[in-house]
Amino acid sequence: MAADLNHVVLIGRLTRDAELKYTTSGFAISNFSVAVNRRRKNGEQWIEEASFFEINLYGKSAESLKPYLLKGKQVAIDGELRQDRWEQDGQPRSKVVISANNVQLLGGNSTGSGGMQSTGGYNANTSAKPSYQPRNNMNSDFQGGYEQPSYDSYGSSDGFPEDIPF
Repeated sequence: MAADLNHVVLIGRLTRDAELKYTTSGFAISNFSVAVNRRRKNGEQWIEEASFFEINLYGKSAESLKPYLLKGKQVAIDGELRQDRWEQDGQPRSKVVISANNVQLLGGNSTGSGGMQSTGGYNANTSAKPSYQPRNNMNSDFQGGYEQPSYDSYGSSDGFPEDIPF
């Protein structure tokens, strides 16, 4: 029998500044939403559509990323779907949210001014262990998830080889 899988990867822009709250025990929870745009062709016409997702980020990553999670900022989210359930006015309610395991800041804001460049960003892995075992001379307490390759190694500033036909 195959194991179940619950994995979500999104790249989009924040629709509002992140809100940071604390539980009664002092655990940090950040909440924000992301709009993911897509283009699809309908006959001869291209149609732009947006989907909106609620994201929860926990712990030290929620605290450290709060100043950077601003409306319009492009981010990459790696996480899993969770269904929050509650009762309101005697009626059962539920909402699907994405519980972020990893948040990476990408380019600037939606106007293109300010912010970090897409060649590095800030990578916050919310898991207690790295997602792979460090090799050779890497620091043994590395908490950043995976190491991104340098875009210079691809030969162009956008991160892709120049001879890709698309």
